Amino acid sequence: MLGMTVAGREVTAELSVLQLMELRSVLGFFMFLPPVFLAGGFKAMKTQRMGAHISRNIAHYVGQALWLYALTLIPLAHLISIEFTTPIWTAPLAVVFLGERLNARKLGALVLGLIGVMIIVRPGATELDPGHLVVLASALAFAASLVLVKSLTRTETVVCIIFWMLAIQSIIGLIPALATWEWPRAALWPWILTAAFCGSFGHYCLARALVHADATVVVPMDFMRLPLTALIGYLFYNESIDLMTALGAGLILCGNLVNLQRRPAHAPA
Repeated sequence: MLGMTVAGREVTAELSVLQLMELRSVLGFFMFLPPVFLAGGFKAMKTQRMGAHISRNIAHYVGQALWLYALTLIPLAHLISIEFTTPIWTAPLAVVFLGERLNARKLGALVLGLIGVMIIVRPGATELDPGHLVVLASALAFAASLVLVKSLTRTETVVCIIFWMLAIQSIIGLIPALATWEWPRAALWPWILTAAFCGSFGHYCLARALVHADATVVVPMDFMRLPLTALIGYLFYNESIDLMTALGAGLILCGNLVNLQRRPAHAPA
């Protein structure tokens, strides 16, 4: 997903977010055909849960569009720090819709994450940046999407989930993309292809992980993206990291690490 971050920053400097979303989905669909054919072809992609697929992909499309838009508004370190509240919002949603258990450990992670966001955004202390609210809304949409993916993994194959992700988002994104369409110049195509590949196969890996573990455990695993993204922002985009952002990000990461802690087998939930 780090590749998606860099590619998204490069492409959205010239093209609209909605156009990149459509190119990512359409190109990703064709890139993903080999796994589809290996899994049995289009016949094997039949589903009895189209409503869940559509709901999941509406949530994900909205989250991805907001995330890419926020990428044009705020520094990378702020973006990824606040995005890392996704596991925190996933926890209560997974309790309500998946029957997962919310214990003291997960509540502690929730509190630490909320404090971290407040430190980064600093409402009242500084002028509120709309980009912070946009990426926070994106994190909430991603959380809803992840819970629906976890639910789908109970009955659907991972290949089926990603196939319908790319197909449905290609359809729902077509008209918005055409409304803002500009033909990309040649130098942008490597970045567009990178976004399509990372967006498709990154979600494939995530869905595979959700087959084997709770949503509240899987999502925090990519926390290494935070320091790496901040480093890229510093080296390539001249983005400094202030003390308050580092402190807030640290608390969010601590919350995620608390969430990852396994309780002893004899301990109560």
